[in-house]
Amino acid sequence: MARDLDGIWLTIAGSAAGWRRVARATLLLAGLSMSSTAVFAYADFLPDAFDLGVFDIDVPHDNALPHVARQVAHGEPLRIVAFGSSSTEGIGASTPAAAYPARLEAVLKGALPHLSNSISVLNRGIGGEAVDEMLARLDRDVIREHPDLVIWQTGSNDALRGISLDHFREETESAVRRIREAGIDVVLMEPQWCPRFDATPGAYRFRDAVRQIGVRLDVPVIRRSSLMRDWIARAKLTHTELFSADGLHMADRGYDLLAQAAAEDVLRAAAVPVAD
Repeated sequence: MARDLDGIWLTIAGSAAGWRRVARATLLLAGLSMSSTAVFAYADFLPDAFDLGVFDIDVPHDNALPHVARQVAHGEPLRIVAFGSSSTEGIGASTPAAAYPARLEAVLKGALPHLSNSISVLNRGIGGEAVDEMLARLDRDVIREHPDLVIWQTGSNDALRGISLDHFREETESAVRRIREAGIDVVLMEPQWCPRFDATPGAYRFRDAVRQIGVRLDVPVIRRSSLMRDWIARAKLTHTELFSADGLHMADRGYDLLAQAAAEDVLRAAAVPVAD
């Protein structure tokens, strides 16, 4: 019996998909023994700059973006709202066309040429806003636009302004539910990695909170912090190319890579095949 079990585990571990199944099973077993709140509470004992990206697992979100999948499958227009603060508005970019929402639209049109004339990404970012300011304009700037998808970049200003972490979690979860109830798919984008975050005690707890919300509500999360670290580690760009002069916001090359990553995450979560 032991040899049979060993064979099963070796078969599972022989592929990337098998490793993902093992990881999901491990997380499930952990969840049976303690609440998700208790599991994530251990993050509070880690250094602020510790990157939980070490636990990044390519876990598929089955049917996570059904409205996007439907629009693409039927060849219908795909309307996206990029919602957020300065990183969405494009502070640090040389022109509005270099901001991530504009670049995202261009990348998606290239990936889905049959929809190139009917893909639109609306930039609804306003610099300096935290969760309460964004929620105040949620109906006007998101729900009334009737998009198929909203990509919500959030948590950066809350961390820097000392907003209550519990308040941020509660309001963000409530807003995600409101967006979904309006028939709109949701993707979250976590705060950035940057020197100012490194120097702000507790800042990365907001990044972790966005990830936790993604797990609890089965919402895809664009793990921007991990992506940025990885780009530097792999020498895809330099610090000067990644950050603007203020050391907080991204520069053109960083926004371009972010748009590419966002497009990949959206298409993967919607199980959309792309052009070669």
